[in-house]
Amino acid sequence: MTTMFTVGRDDLRRIAWREHAASPLGPGQARLRIGPFALTSNNVTYGAFGEAMHYWDFFPTGDSASGCIPVWGFATVSESLAEGVDVGERFYGYWPIAGEAVVAPVRIVDEGFVDGAAHRANLPPVYNRYLRCTSDPEYRVEHEALIALLRPLFITSFLIDDFLADNAFFGASTVLVASASSKTAYGLAFCVARRRGSPGAPAVVGLTSPKNVAFTERLGCYDRVVAYGDVTTLPADARAVYVDMSGDAALRAAVHGHWRDALAYSCSVGGTHWESLGGGKGLPGPRPTLFFAPDQIKKRIAEWGAHGLQQRLASAWSAFVAAVGDAERPWLRVVAGSGREAVERTYADLLDGRVAADEGRVLTV
Repeated sequence: MTTMFTVGRDDLRRIAWREHAASPLGPGQARLRIGPFALTSNNVTYGAFGEAMHYWDFFPTGDSASGCIPVWGFATVSESLAEGVDVGERFYGYWPIAGEAVVAPVRIVDEGFVDGAAHRANLPPVYNRYLRCTSDPEYRVEHEALIALLRPLFITSFLIDDFLADNAFFGASTVLVASASSKTAYGLAFCVARRRGSPGAPAVVGLTSPKNVAFTERLGCYDRVVAYGDVTTLPADARAVYVDMSGDAALRAAVHGHWRDALAYSCSVGGTHWESLGGGKGLPGPRPTLFFAPDQIKKRIAEWGAHGLQQRLASAWSAFVAAVGDAERPWLRVVAGSGREAVERTYADLLDGRVAADEGRVLTV
């Protein structure tokens, strides 16, 4: 018997556990036991944008009214009919919140494989790739929690920074980052801050809730941190870029209304404020544009090659992990949990904003 955590596609608070008998493997398939995986506000974003961005399509539930939110983490092969994917091997990648997953490995190489399941054929390739831990230069067993919690988010952070820099920050002198205490946000701020001292490098201003101002300031990667209610006290006479990790319609309207035509670009990324989501139609300044990481990956692979992109990303990741895991001033406290109750509690805490900014939850079903 296997089990999967599902939520309502039209109501993220409607949760259920779907149980079914494990089916025999077909030729070329492998079964993996999942865990640990990270559950963060990023996964709430996957649920909030599940329909629009096809996140529901990766792990079908068999019910059109429910969806399985994808997570990033590790899994170990428990059974295999796929040559080159052996029992006991460990892989990192994109999984359902479930006890196990069945994949159809293709393009199997030393570094890993691609899930060739028919229902994933037209989905973004970056989500279908699974990395073999023994061949991953970034893998350390002692870093599994940090990898699960931060690696996929940091890839997005790195790519947003790269996209903005590739466009000369749209001529802006300031990058405004909403939901600044979120892991993707401070990963972005870290990348932008590494450019300090170089020509055209912008300042980074974090926008966050009052309770998270002190934590966000302690990170050291923001030039200034401001509570949401004080956003209109910031000077708006110079060009700025807005990177919206929150999705909060009222905050977006306040930013656009304050900077108006001085807002050079409005980049929509996440939905941490999932109950306050709204469109950008009719706002002053530029129309909010959704950032889609696979597009920037495709561009850079064409320009730098896959190896060139990986080298740049690995260098930035190493620096980031060193900062996050600083023995004297760590940015993140890992909290582990196991079982259905732990999953449900963490998910509810994320929906209601009860997970502390310096806390990262890693789980197994």
